[in-house]
Amino acid sequence: MSKPFYITTPIYYVNASPHIGHAYTTIVADVLARYARMAGRETFFVTGTDEHGDKIAEAAQKAGITPKEYADGISAQFRNLWPELAITNDYFIRTTDANHVQTVRSILQKVYDAGDIYFGAYEGFYCIGCERFYMEKELVDGKCPDHQTVPQHRKESNYFFRMSKYQNWLIQHIQDHPDFIRPERYRNEVLAFLRDPLEDLCISRPKTRLTWGITLPFDDQYVTYVWFDALINYVTAVGYPDGPNFKKFWPEAQHLIAKDILKPHGIYWPTMLKAADIEPYQHLNVHGYWNSDQSKMSKSLGNVVRPLDLKDKYGLDAFRYFLLRDMVFGLDSNFSEEAFVSRLNSDLANDLGNLVSRAVTMAIKYCDGRIPRAPADLLERKLPDLAQKTVAEVEACFTDMSLHKALMAVWELISAANKYIVENEPWSLAKDPVNREKLVAIMYRLLEALRAIAILISPFMPQAAEKILQTVGLEPSPKMNLDVIRMNEPLPAGNVLTRGESLFPRVDAVKEPAPAPKKATLDLKPEIDYDEFGKIDLRVAKILAAEPVPKSNKLIKLRIDIGEERTIVAGIGKDYKPEELIGKSIVIVANLKPAKLMGVESHGMLLATDGTSGLTLLGFDREPKAGAKIR
Repeated sequence: MSKPFYITTPIYYVNASPHIGHAYTTIVADVLARYARMAGRETFFVTGTDEHGDKIAEAAQKAGITPKEYADGISAQFRNLWPELAITNDYFIRTTDANHVQTVRSILQKVYDAGDIYFGAYEGFYCIGCERFYMEKELVDGKCPDHQTVPQHRKESNYFFRMSKYQNWLIQHIQDHPDFIRPERYRNEVLAFLRDPLEDLCISRPKTRLTWGITLPFDDQYVTYVWFDALINYVTAVGYPDGPNFKKFWPEAQHLIAKDILKPHGIYWPTMLKAADIEPYQHLNVHGYWNSDQSKMSKSLGNVVRPLDLKDKYGLDAFRYFLLRDMVFGLDSNFSEEAFVSRLNSDLANDLGNLVSRAVTMAIKYCDGRIPRAPADLLERKLPDLAQKTVAEVEACFTDMSLHKALMAVWELISAANKYIVENEPWSLAKDPVNREKLVAIMYRLLEALRAIAILISPFMPQAAEKILQTVGLEPSPKMNLDVIRMNEPLPAGNVLTRGESLFPRVDAVKEPAPAPKKATLDLKPEIDYDEFGKIDLRVAKILAAEPVPKSNKLIKLRIDIGEERTIVAGIGKDYKPEELIGKSIVIVANLKPAKLMGVESHGMLLATDGTSGLTLLGFDREPKAGAKIR
């Protein structure tokens, strides 16, 4: 008997309306849930909204309504969006739900009674956007590294969770379970966080400044910190502690998140679970950002893409396909409507849509409008063998979260079916009655391939899959699963074929706006003489090692060789992955005074410039010698 499957999205914070990033995460979870159901696994899929905290109270005050009224409105936007995107969640949780409030309070009391929550004073820099305290060394130019705002300096008495107590346990657990956090780059990022001593976590806010939250069970003058509240939703949703769903589904829990909330899910949450004597989740699956114009989408930048705009304009399945095909899970991807339309026209209209239209039209014409009874001795194995191979590839891709590769594998089958038509020329065979049985065998294999394709794309594009099955005279049902392809079950002879509307009509290419005219003159700094320039010592540096700076989304720490080993820190993390940098020869300013960035001393500065898609490092057309002067 197959294992149950439990998949969760993060619960989305109700400080803004849904955008393409929310849609992507939830569609990925939906694809995983649909695939698990198709594989015969009992499945539970949870999404919802996170509704407490400073930001919600502040937004509600600006809107002139209560926090609950504000949360109700935004939460409804999320709840109403998901059916529009064919999301099949089994449960929608809100952190204002009575059962969740009760679960949070019971876990808080349990951890408090165990001695892992204590009262103490804290002083630090508080970012309302992050709803957390920062140490001064974590700030960049005195600002929050994520929101680029100056945090408030606060000194408060609060309750603290002894998170530091579980640091060694968490490191060991991650090392013992290498796929606990995946892809590997995010596992390494969490381990990098854990190289420094882990501070205890402030888990309360005094009611003198915030009342919108869950009251602590052991002190009614405080509410719970939003993360200690929100993360618990994952066990609330399956009936912790005694519900049958908790016992069934929690041991198989898979969390799906974007990389900006890695630390709470990769550090806070497992230590909270350990303190509450709950087994950790199975996997934390972390994806990158959808960027627009090379920047993370945000309301403040005005570059947010609204999911329903794209779905209404181009169709639901085209929207789902683009998101899943164009993002490598774990890496960032750039959204443009031009790329969307190009993908729709090439993959969906030309490849898939054209295949379905040609195959069904010919089958109706040459097989009297019904699935034919195939002559067994003339049925060759090329397409069914490839379909069975594709099933194995798709299964492997789902195991390691390579959803774009799963679609690539299916498209190899689609290409093979299109090529099969060209190679066999059914229209030529139809001219001579002697070829009748061979023609029927070819059409049978094509219809069989369409069934296999429909089954394989059904988690990704459910509407298109259903239309293809109905076109070839089959009804969508749980029986239409991967075993049908594995066993090469025969098509039901005599079922009526129907010529439906075009699956994916071509659309006109989107024209990107013309670039702004360049300035007639360069914007140069004041002139300097040769003596001043001679004071700058530019050297060749070879990068020996690279790693992200903890708690920064763009700083990378580099160990370099310039004839001596040094450490420099560079803000290139949005344009380069650390592993891409090792071995590169770059140019640095070698005689710059050392400076501390996020607590790391940087002795020098690398040179980079703006490229066509972000920063690009200055390099060399031939391999230089480390430490050589730039002349």
